[in-house]
Amino acid sequence: MQNYDVIIIGAGAAGLMCAATAGYRGRNVLVLDHAKQAGKKILISGGGRCNFTNVKVEPANYICSNPHFVKSALARYPSQQFIELVERHGIEYHQRDHGQLFCNDSAKEIVNMLMTECEWAGVNVQLRTEILSVEKNDDDGFTVTTSNGDFRCNSLVIATGGLSMPKLGATPFGYKLAEQFGLQVLPTRAGLVPFTWHSDAKQQFETLSGIAVPSTITAQDGTQFSEALLFTHRGLSGPAILQISNYWQSGEAIGINLLPNDDLAELMEKQLQSSPKQSLKNALAKRLPKRLLEALFDEVLLAKSLNQLIHAEIEQVCQQIHSWQLLMNNTEGYRTAEVTLGGVDTNELSSKTFESKKVSGLYFIGEVIDVSGWLGGFNFQFSWSSGVACGQAC
Repeated sequence: MQNYDVIIIGAGAAGLMCAATAGYRGRNVLVLDHAKQAGKKILISGGGRCNFTNVKVEPANYICSNPHFVKSALARYPSQQFIELVERHGIEYHQRDHGQLFCNDSAKEIVNMLMTECEWAGVNVQLRTEILSVEKNDDDGFTVTTSNGDFRCNSLVIATGGLSMPKLGATPFGYKLAEQFGLQVLPTRAGLVPFTWHSDAKQQFETLSGIAVPSTITAQDGTQFSEALLFTHRGLSGPAILQISNYWQSGEAIGINLLPNDDLAELMEKQLQSSPKQSLKNALAKRLPKRLLEALFDEVLLAKSLNQLIHAEIEQVCQQIHSWQLLMNNTEGYRTAEVTLGGVDTNELSSKTFESKKVSGLYFIGEVIDVSGWLGGFNFQFSWSSGVACGQAC
């Protein structure tokens, strides 16, 4: 049986970052993963360019049952330090809206960087290895039984991720292991995920597939995001929808403002003065796609000229454009979700080291725990920060 100081289960963002950090401390580190390739989720992220962090990362960008939990790790390894690591490896990147940073070339560069760091730190990364069981030893430490032999370690780090994107190999392994050792696991659900139509709305709106418009989306708890909204065959997507999905509960309506940067009543008043005989449809089409207007309003109403509209009709139009209340059927679920909400309860872990308070030597990092970030590089940053915090302690 081979002995290691640290065994990390999961060769994703958090696991590799933790491995390199621990390796540089002189720890003898083994990373195990059932996948054929390390960092599979990194490779497909950001359309293959990996939105690896954000220039401005705040605790407020995260959802966690204990909102203070993320503060320590984010403060000790801020996004600027990861950016410096990227620059040291000569990876070229660019900034997009809202401070999001992407590779110029390919997400492979981030995976290669992490694997290079692990190599330099003397880490052993073993892929295509199935974990069969994990046991706590009587004399301290753990025994990990795998399809490629048995291993012992003093510190065991669980970096197995969540349930999102099962086609990439996501499993509930990390949650089951937490429960095996008596840790509380909070209910999980898909996050940063598109919505699906109810059948009646599908008939009405599926023809709009491919239309994207600026919007402000509001959840029932008052949370708002102002970004693009995309209509799809199945429902609604786009950055604004993915963001709001983290704050949505089944059965709740979402509020949609289709003209977040304009006051429609004022615009219509100006149009009425300058072009009173213009049809409502043509007047609105200066700001919104005609196909969208045809799906939202009766053809008879759209055909009316502006000077034919009564006050109640103008109010109805403004209400529908600025405060469209829409009841969605569900989300697309883990299949297309970018993150998993919920997970290992942070009250079970040290916010400084990510070690279990109940089981010494057992650590949980990254997406397997109950921390989920907004869209825009925040989830990767938490993986880097939690990986470093744990790697300095395990």
